[in-house]
Amino acid sequence: MRLPWAVLLLAVLAGRYLHWRVTSTLVLDGVLTGSVSLTMLVAEVWLLAHGFLQLLFSLAPDPGLTDRCAHAAALLERRCRLQPERLPAVDVLVPTYGEPLAVVERCLRGCNALDYPLLTVWLLDDGARSELRELCAELGCRYRSREARDHAKAGNLNHALPGLGGELIAVFDADVVPLPGFLSRTVGLFDDDRVGLVQTPQTYMNADPVMRNLRLERWLMPDEESFYRWVEPVRQGVGAVVCAGTSFVVRREALLAVGGFETATPSEDLATGIRITAAGWRCLFVPEKLSAGLAPFTAAAMARQRCRWASGTLQTLRTRANPLTIPGLNPLQRLAFLEGILHWFNALPQLVLSLMPLSIGVLGVAPLQFTAAGLLQQALPFYGAQLLLARWFSGQARTAILPELYRWIFLVPLIGALARTTLNRPDHFHVTPKALATGRQLGPDPRLLLPLLTLLTLQLLALVHLLAPSPATAMRPLPPLAGGALALGVSWGLLNGLLLLLAIRTCWDRPRHSDVPWFAVATEAGEAALIARLADRPVRLQAISEEGVELTGAAGTAARLQPGQVLRLSLVLVESSESSESSETDPAAWPVTVALTRGDRIGCCWGPLTSRQREALQELLYRRPGLWPVRRAPSEPLALAVLVGRLFRPVPPEGWFRRSLLPIRLGAIPARRASTLQQLAA
Repeated sequence: MRLPWAVLLLAVLAGRYLHWRVTSTLVLDGVLTGSVSLTMLVAEVWLLAHGFLQLLFSLAPDPGLTDRCAHAAALLERRCRLQPERLPAVDVLVPTYGEPLAVVERCLRGCNALDYPLLTVWLLDDGARSELRELCAELGCRYRSREARDHAKAGNLNHALPGLGGELIAVFDADVVPLPGFLSRTVGLFDDDRVGLVQTPQTYMNADPVMRNLRLERWLMPDEESFYRWVEPVRQGVGAVVCAGTSFVVRREALLAVGGFETATPSEDLATGIRITAAGWRCLFVPEKLSAGLAPFTAAAMARQRCRWASGTLQTLRTRANPLTIPGLNPLQRLAFLEGILHWFNALPQLVLSLMPLSIGVLGVAPLQFTAAGLLQQALPFYGAQLLLARWFSGQARTAILPELYRWIFLVPLIGALARTTLNRPDHFHVTPKALATGRQLGPDPRLLLPLLTLLTLQLLALVHLLAPSPATAMRPLPPLAGGALALGVSWGLLNGLLLLLAIRTCWDRPRHSDVPWFAVATEAGEAALIARLADRPVRLQAISEEGVELTGAAGTAARLQPGQVLRLSLVLVESSESSESSETDPAAWPVTVALTRGDRIGCCWGPLTSRQREALQELLYRRPGLWPVRRAPSEPLALAVLVGRLFRPVPPEGWFRRSLLPIRLGAIPARRASTLQQLAA
């Protein structure tokens, strides 16, 4: 969201704040005190400069791509009806290495269902698995593998390029399922001969470990949301769209002109996008959720994913895509790409600021001096404005405080990854697991937990020393502290301690027995709805997945059922949630087996489904237009209260009626064709 007045307001407040910090708050009456005070100021300035670069980029004119995309899609639809032979052919590439068969099949079925006439789907298997070759033969997809597996994903994609004939190339990770309209919303933009790449948002169909382990699916937005709803649209204004590695379409001519996908860094997506931009092609971002993939299943896997992103992004500086040296970029593009690379170093000043309470509580050194008037007149307006405007700037994707939880959890691992990469000893590339690990659960990963415990211990040590100073609780007796410094140290330490406790709690992954995502069906007024009947009795659908359904029946319905009982479930898709008229005349009957009843709730597993029923179920869960809603970050005070409550309540294992659920929307029933549900035999 572009808010020039808000940028100007924050700039004025930031200028006042920095002037106050430099002229009135520094403590320079000793080497130790001066060093700590200046270090804190440098850390603040670094983070403020990073944030204000994003705000300055937002002042670029809005390209209005949403309207252009709708216009291009309408023209493309007309060409599909009148002149389909004149459309550009599209090769869809799905690179895979070790993903479960069911995950790959779900992706390929989604690619085959893309609503586009000139389409070839390729599975690029770096594992050379015979079951994937057989799956491609069954689904009518092309299969390709290679003997040498050099350069990981980039090498796999480059190996396929010589055999492609399409004008355009779409790339999806093997866990991603595109919506049928993905190509109809993106291909039309390539009518402009200058367009080389079109990127769409990457969203997840399951909750990430931070949300899931604390049961915050309703209260916390994924950390990536702000990137795709704020950073990418802003970058588009300055011509520096970031390629995200999946869910994008690239012109084959543009890709070949830069020598294919960059192989000198694991972040081949970022580097390749920079090189395409520098070669004079336009890269666009379509702000519509047109596909969804799988988030990491464990906190440790998510930490490794973030470290890989940070390391790979930083390695871009050692490639031909270095934005400082590559010819063809204008100064604003260089600055935007460079900021995107260097923002990973924000972990260092964040760690410095998190340790500042220790300087007060352990060393007795106050890093700044201030008066109540200065705090109220200079600091409070600036930080208060940031708190209030965070939701607006991010397109309602994030609030100001709650997302900091992500930074605390991965802070120390990220700094380690950055240090190793800076010393030219980056970690080896590892694919993020797309299935649950088998075998005994061993608890939190020590590499994630121990740094957090260490930080918490230091914070508690500082608090104890501040609140009850004595030689027994201090490394050395503290000099008398002014009331302001004492209050600053205590409040700062308490906030850090709370966030650290929550981060530590997140390290314990919530037990689960299945990696299949479950969904809550969110129905809004005027949208389609599912009406369910179990054994001819009306029931309400609470959760649904490829494994089964969770239902709520009328009083007495569940009491009549027994586990193991085989029943028929009718799912009727109605035109509108406000209407009882069905779009079907003969509703489909699905075999289900009662697994568990509890009160008025009924848990059922699917019985043997026909191939048509399995296809219909996947379409319902993964491929309906408008399936993935654009959610708004909830009220932060209420969310924080819920979050604190999670500290003192055990999180039960995931199972029947205790699912980790993200919402899906059924949207409107497409007018051009009947729902697949209508075509099923009972």
